[in-house]
Formats: sequence, structure tokens, C-alpha cells
Amino acid sequence: MSEGKKKILVVDDEPKIVEAVAAYLEKSGYESFVAYDGEKALTLFQNVSPDLVVLDLMLPKVSGEDVCRHIRKNSRVPIIMLTAKVSEEEKITGLNIGADDYVTKPFSPRELMARINSLLRRADEGVSPLFHVMSWNNNDLEIDLNAYTVKKAGKEVSLTKIEFKLLCALLKYPKKTFTREELIEIALGSDYDGFERTIDSHVKNLRSKIEDDTTEPKYILTIRGIGYKFGENL
Repeated sequence: MSEGKKKILVVDDEPKIVEAVAAYLEKSGYESFVAYDGEKALTLFQNVSPDLVVLDLMLPKVSGEDVCRHIRKNSRVPIIMLTAKVSEEEKITGLNIGADDYVTKPFSPRELMARINSLLRRADEGVSPLFHVMSWNNNDLEIDLNAYTVKKAGKEVSLTKIEFKLLCALLKYPKKTFTREELIEIALGSDYDGFERTIDSHVKNLRSKIEDDTTEPKYILTIRGIGYKFGENL
């Protein structure tokens, strides 16, 4: 696997479509993963943590709608729905269950690539998680993304811009483990050329503001040898 490549999960029960899209993705510098049914798609999603999903609606075993709903319970990863259905009501249904965009079959690979590139740019520019206002442990920690505020035990805490970006990134994909390199790019920018461990200092400062005990954090967890993730089972 090539480091730095965006990972795209392509899910469709038509092998010719999957092969064509995967080939186009590889040619465009992406890394592709493929599934031909909804069950395999969900397994791959958990194992691979793709940056974007291209998802057919009509799938065996688990429907595309149910796959989309399941993904949306845990992740804000961009999803492009593929379908032969063309009615406005069906498109609205797909968007309402969490799809970010819609492509109707038959489609041009160039059009699909343009949609993929656009969604990935938007995802990189924003770090909004699943909901704008979130809270944990009976409002022990509360975050309002619209107001850019964070409260600990009912009292607002002041975060730096970098700390806020870090927290939002971790919340955007609550089950994903972020490497230090990924967090540096999100919080400090891709042109940052300082020490990788700088991110540890920012995490330490963030923990001091939102954790009860920084030696046993429950919100920002360290994954030894890899990086950080947002706490599970909160």
C-alpha cells in the first residue's frame, strides 16, 4: 500500500463497473478497494477506513441504503451513491440517509472522478463531525461546532485554533486512529516541516483542558506506536 494515497471503497454487484471504476481510480493516483455485496462492504469499511465510498443502492445481502445508514452511525466519510433509479423522490431518500452525492447509471468515469475529487477537497477543508452539538458523560464534555465552543463540566474552556482542529478531526471519525502525520497535516498544514512529536504537545495541552485525569484519559486515547483516537464507549 502506497503511503499518502487516498483510499476509495467501490461497492457494486456489477463486476464490469467495479473493475472500470477501480482502474480509473488507480490511474488517478488513488488506492481502490472493492466489494460486490453490502456485507463485504461493511467488513472492508471497518478494516480499511476509506477516505470515500462509492456505493451502489441495489446490493445483495445488505442493501446500499442499509450500508449507508450503518456507516453514518459512526463516520462522516463522503459517500457517493450509484443507482439506476432516477426519480427525484429516490434521490432525496438517498441524500436523507446520508449520501453526499448521487450519480445515475450509466455514468462517465470522468464525471465520477470529478465528483470524487470535489468531495475529497471539501472533506479536507472541513473537519465537521457527524453533528454540530455533541456531549458526553451527562454533559461533562460538550462541543458546539457552530459556536466554536467547548464546555467542560458546564464551564467554557478556551482552546487554541490548533487544539480545536485536532479535537474536530478526532470527532469526525470517532473510530479511526489518526497517525501523528495525519494530525499534523490537519492542524498545522501540509507544508509544516517541524518535528512530528510537536503534535504530542498539542494533545497534552488539549487533554489538560478536557480530561479529568490526564494520566488516564477517556476522551483522547493514545494508540501506542500509531497515534491517537477519540474514546470509545463514552
